[in-house]
Amino acid sequence: MASFFPSWLPMTSKSAQRVSKTKDTSLITRCEIGDSLKEFLTKATPDKGLIRLLVSMGEALRVISFKVKTASCGGTQCVNSFGDEQLAVDLLANKLLFEALNYSHVVKYACSEEVPELQDMGGPVKGGFSVAFDPLDGSSIVDTNFTVGTIFGVWPGDKLTGVTGRDQVAAAMGVLGPRTTYVLALKGYPGTHEFLLLDEGKWQHVKETTEIGEGKIFSLGNLRATADNPDYDKLINYYVREKYTLRYTGGMVPDVNQIIVKEKGIFTNVTSPSSKAKMRLLFEIAPLGLLIENAGGYSSDGHQSVLDKVITNIDERTQVAYGSKNEIIRFEETLYGKSRLKDNVPVGATA
Repeated sequence: MASFFPSWLPMTSKSAQRVSKTKDTSLITRCEIGDSLKEFLTKATPDKGLIRLLVSMGEALRVISFKVKTASCGGTQCVNSFGDEQLAVDLLANKLLFEALNYSHVVKYACSEEVPELQDMGGPVKGGFSVAFDPLDGSSIVDTNFTVGTIFGVWPGDKLTGVTGRDQVAAAMGVLGPRTTYVLALKGYPGTHEFLLLDEGKWQHVKETTEIGEGKIFSLGNLRATADNPDYDKLINYYVREKYTLRYTGGMVPDVNQIIVKEKGIFTNVTSPSSKAKMRLLFEIAPLGLLIENAGGYSSDGHQSVLDKVITNIDERTQVAYGSKNEIIRFEETLYGKSRLKDNVPVGATA
């Protein structure tokens, strides 16, 4: 099968691949709006292996975007071609991303929501990476033409369990909407950065987010939990009473991305006795946590940052909130009576 990857991304044999091990942050220079993806990454990190991985994933996102936009939808799924096959778009995205990771030659293990078992990509352990991804978050709403997207996190070495989200060296999401964007965060480099897919197929740096401020936008997942979680119901009623603007699509990628783009707001997905957690810590919660916190926002499972939760197994699930500091204080206090972030000032629903 012909590769989807272009000639300008040079093929390197596994034996010839050498991963930069330098941690000299003096090599990192200021990135600028208008930079290409490769220009940005070259300035943001000295790790050539990480650069190669993120460029390869960017190429996969470019192809996924085209395949989603040109998918045929009917019945219960949307399909498009992958070589000689017709595949549902989430499975097609899954195959493309595994191909990209294999192509990079720097990934030891990878797993996805579609294939929740470690797959050996053949890359090195020392100086290499392991990657977890949700190939097409929101695939059930492709037929309605809502925004959907890809989420992935990158961990050093060969471990995807027994680690935390804070151990990630990078996280990203591809946002497939009226525009196609690639939103990146790198550990140790300030800000969360948005790249726009241009007509000629290149990624251009168009936005840097370093602060999430206060603003009355809310996005509520798992609303059925309010039926037997009175504290969540109390929080929702606060948003309504205070005339927050509801912005919710049913897709986690656009609902979290709006916090980064608008630089304000709150996203919640809360559990209850009858409505259990669906969001996976490894594939969704931890990568999005790095994107939000690098952008100057906060995350919480009700008690701590989601980046501090140890990933004990691949399928581990949790409730979550992302947003500004005051919104996360309100979330924690309303649901659990106290907040680790509080400065002794009552906030909102608990005031």
